[in-house]
Amino acid sequence: MADPHPASSPAVVSPWSPLGQPLFRALWIATVISNIGTWIHEVGAGWLMVTLDPHPVMVSLVQAATALPIFLLALPGGALADIVDRRRYLIVTQLWMLLVAVLLAVFTALGWINAWALLVFTFALACGAALNTPAWAATVPELVPRAQLPAAIALNSLGINLARAVGPAMAGVLVAAAGPQAAFLLNALSFVVVIVVLARWRRETRPSTLPAERFFGAMRAGLRYVREAVALQCVMARAAAFFLFATATWALLPLVARNTGGGADSYGLLLAGIGLGAVSAAMVMPRLRRRFARDVLVRGATVLYAAATVGIALADSMALLLPAMLAGGAAWLAVLSTLHVSAQTAVPQWVRARALSAYLMVYAAGMTGGAVLWGAAAARWGVPAALMLAAAGAVLAMSATWRLSLGGEDGLSRTEPAALLLPHPQHHAEIAPERGPVAVHVEYRITPADAADFVAAAQAMQRIRRRDGALSWGLFEDAAVSGRYVETFVVESWAEHLRQHHRGTAEDAAVVTRLRAFHRGDGPPPVTHWVAVNAADHAGDEAV
Repeated sequence: MADPHPASSPAVVSPWSPLGQPLFRALWIATVISNIGTWIHEVGAGWLMVTLDPHPVMVSLVQAATALPIFLLALPGGALADIVDRRRYLIVTQLWMLLVAVLLAVFTALGWINAWALLVFTFALACGAALNTPAWAATVPELVPRAQLPAAIALNSLGINLARAVGPAMAGVLVAAAGPQAAFLLNALSFVVVIVVLARWRRETRPSTLPAERFFGAMRAGLRYVREAVALQCVMARAAAFFLFATATWALLPLVARNTGGGADSYGLLLAGIGLGAVSAAMVMPRLRRRFARDVLVRGATVLYAAATVGIALADSMALLLPAMLAGGAAWLAVLSTLHVSAQTAVPQWVRARALSAYLMVYAAGMTGGAVLWGAAAARWGVPAALMLAAAGAVLAMSATWRLSLGGEDGLSRTEPAALLLPHPQHHAEIAPERGPVAVHVEYRITPADAADFVAAAQAMQRIRRRDGALSWGLFEDAAVSGRYVETFVVESWAEHLRQHHRGTAEDAAVVTRLRAFHRGDGPPPVTHWVAVNAADHAGDEAV
């Protein structure tokens, strides 16, 4: 969907302005309701595991089973979200989660559940969430004007944490009164609300003359992009450094509640404290984003989260735990929303779901590995010692990634589509989309005195070409003619090369402009295209 108001977006955007978009508002309300159901499920599942098998590793495996599917399925989910109709795709994932939640409620009510069955259901439910999340994240820029995207992402984080504040408190009472099966059934009903809103959405689709991307080709293109996207890699590294250690609090919180003499209601209250802290942080985040750079926000919030984790480790009563939960929730929201905005604004529309799925894989790997790691640490040295180690690790990891920048607020504008970076390819006959590979040659005439600067500038093109689909890239100098250079790159098919013409960004265009400024020939640098020849391609051309 095109930017609804590209020219009139204000310089300073209210944190509530995205709610003025009717579709975003409806989906936001629906997802808040769904997230309340999710947090009710989280409390029900976490506390049910404590009653079925209270060993620290088994309790932490609930968190691992929730996060592992994101690591396994986020990239396939992102590829699907980029090549199919996202509205229908989102409806299918919501229907899957509805089915699993209903079955879990039935099995629990009938007494057929045990610790391992609970993990299987948790894993199956998380599979739906893993497939759903990249599509939803990539959909947000379609729902609001470009300038409102950071506010929209912050509102989504606010919605999650509103749900975290309300859902666990509701769940604690619900589980204590009616059992975990009631929590699972209420979660199932929450998916219905999202399905209804999605079913009423009439999503605009952009007509395309390009052949549709195939599933595995889309995954390869996404992996190539991530491999060459330095800005996204910095976000992913910073995310890994935080989530591996921050997950200790989430994984061990049911045991913290039990060790202080509480039950399901206490566990719900602690989660609600995190949610309230996050909601409070969301209120001031727009002001903090205007005052501080993203890197400063993440560093400060990481230190606060580590301090809160130490407070949780040392607290021996609910009165001392709740302030630590409030601080931890505020810090979690600050880190999570800042990293998510950075990931969103580091990638262009054509690959957004796939690129975000790679970011989510890092998040899931940190949460899954961390849950197992800190569960094992708690089993060996106790819950307080595991939390103290995690807090120290978070600060050390932040120091190790200090130099990796999360970028600035202009990231999205630089990744928006720009003019074609290459002239449209000319061909004397129709070329089948699947034919390939395709070799592209761009010829430059350079003044010898500019050769060193030209070669240095050309290196930036290597990353752009590879990121947008090139399998290989090279720069060659004519041995016989001084100042004649050829940039050459190979793409796997004709269709993939045609897609390259629509993947350039404003940032890429600036690199191309700088490189072409060295060219001293008549007109722009000439471009030629070479398509691999197979005998079957010319079998009908033989002379009679």
